[in-house]
Amino acid sequence: MLTLLLSSILIFALRVTDVSLGALRISMLVRGRRGLAGLFGFVESFMWLIAAALVLGNLDSPVKFLAYSGGYACGTMLGSTLERWHAVGDSIVRVVTPTSAPSVAPTLREAGYYVTTVDAEGRDGPVSVSLSVVPRRRVHQMLQRIHQISPKSFVTHEETTPIRLPITPAVSVRK
Repeated sequence: MLTLLLSSILIFALRVTDVSLGALRISMLVRGRRGLAGLFGFVESFMWLIAAALVLGNLDSPVKFLAYSGGYACGTMLGSTLERWHAVGDSIVRVVTPTSAPSVAPTLREAGYYVTTVDAEGRDGPVSVSLSVVPRRRVHQMLQRIHQISPKSFVTHEETTPIRLPITPAVSVRK
């Protein structure tokens, strides 16, 4: 009985770890960090292999099945939480403000954010669209500041995907 309990705890822990690493691996891939994603993938697959072998070695143990499935579920939640805490990468924040409302751009610039504004036409008339690319870990602070300045602004944000352009050699032109 003790062996079954310890084995189930090990399976659960391995699954929590491997699934959490899977979430982080995908996050690193999306952000162009292939080396780290590869390392996470190696450890993830190694742990999965051990957990699967422990479960598949004895198919008469529903406790191990529950440990395996429970570890997967907890690993999914933990992995997404870790990814959110780590907050790698940048987000683009868009703020649409009627021109009659206070502009958010000057205050955000004073706070150290880079902001680009564009005049546009909305459903109800002229608007100002402010755009800013910020580290993901600073988005919440920025959103709070925007709400203080102009609580009725329409705000969206999304993660950006880095683009790595190939470096081309300089071409000499002969005349």
